Amino acid sequence: MKIRIVIPVLLAGLAGTACGAQPLTADPAAPASQSARPAAQVQAPAEDKAAAVINAIAADPALNARLPADIRSEGLKMTTSLGYPPMNMIGSDGTTAIGLDPSLGRALARKLGVPLHITDEEFNSQIPGIITGRYDILMSSVTDTAERRTKVTFVDYLNAGAGMVIAKGNPDGIKTPADLCGRTVSVVDNGSSLALAEETHATCEKNGEKGLDILKFAGDQEALLQVTNGRAQANITDYVVAAYKAADPKTETEALPIDGTEALWGIALRPDNKALIDAVHDALAALIDSGEYGKILAAWGLEELAIEAPVINGGE
Repeated sequence: MKIRIVIPVLLAGLAGTACGAQPLTADPAAPASQSARPAAQVQAPAEDKAAAVINAIAADPALNARLPADIRSEGLKMTTSLGYPPMNMIGSDGTTAIGLDPSLGRALARKLGVPLHITDEEFNSQIPGIITGRYDILMSSVTDTAERRTKVTFVDYLNAGAGMVIAKGNPDGIKTPADLCGRTVSVVDNGSSLALAEETHATCEKNGEKGLDILKFAGDQEALLQVTNGRAQANITDYVVAAYKAADPKTETEALPIDGTEALWGIALRPDNKALIDAVHDALAALIDSGEYGKILAAWGLEELAIEAPVINGGE
């Protein structure tokens, strides 16, 4: 299980961080105000590939005025699960969150005019953290599904599909999930990749073939490692992650897209927090309309994940 760390992105007007933890760094600005005026300008770190775009985003006072008072004064508490490149990673300093999700989180906070506090959390603890109010938003490449919508509300922000990481040269001749029958696969526990592996397992057995031996792990890095060390013949994950992993020649792996698996990824929020849901939706829409959203995706080489407009609970 990963150790949770709190990563303050910008603490203008705030002496402490989310969840009662002590800040690693702080901006000795004036005390936070309860006014509707934008309270902070998030500054993306240099290691954020989209820093130049993010740091030029102007806050929208009208959006800021619609936020709950505690968020205007204390900032937006975001949870993600670092170690899921290129979506969520820890920077070279060992503390700073980087990747597409932190970039988009910073962009939203900057548009809303509030500080942002990013907390690294183990995947299975994230939705409970939203439900209890420990976090305001969850941005961690989470697929918008009907089951999850019974607990949280999604503002959909990306469209992505699944993929497989296989050994370089494809010695096992794997082309589609049907080729995984009788083989060992690795996945992150309790995610959409596990659901796909279990569905493939059932299909194999239904067709009279041997099912999958599914290895489950708390984090994506551990799951990916199983292909590198030869314990698994394939790792089922999001295609963007598979492609990122395979781009590193040291892994000696290849990435395969899984056709027909495209689905919406959503920003998860507590369903009763209507004001925040609407403000996040409209801030994202503004970033899309301005072109800043597209530029942030392009900075991470992930333009193919773009959506035309945000949707609330648009997943299947």
